Amino acid sequence: MGITKSEIFTDRQNRIAMFAKVFGHPARVAILEHLFKIQTCVCGDLVEEIGLAQPTISQHLRELKQLGLIRGTIEGTRVCYCIDPEKWTAMKAVLYDFLDREAPGTECC
Repeated sequence: MGITKSEIFTDRQNRIAMFAKVFGHPARVAILEHLFKIQTCVCGDLVEEIGLAQPTISQHLRELKQLGLIRGTIEGTRVCYCIDPEKWTAMKAVLYDFLDREAPGTECC
């Protein structure tokens, strides 16, 4: 596998790419949608809701948590997850700034 050479890109470009990677898997999109719907969750609930194995769900949760879009709190033997509103708002601002552009005119090679 090749090296990404992420150091040659700007922080903004790397952040956009990380956000895109998170949204690049439908399981993570489903997890985020479920967390928005119920506002908090336990990993076992996600296994039932999404239909993937618990280790797979945990891996996707870890990716979302690493990026900071979700946060988790331990309650006894359970971990409850929720959307981090500050990080979500910051992510939306970065993506909006990138996506809120008009495509060039129809003149193209």
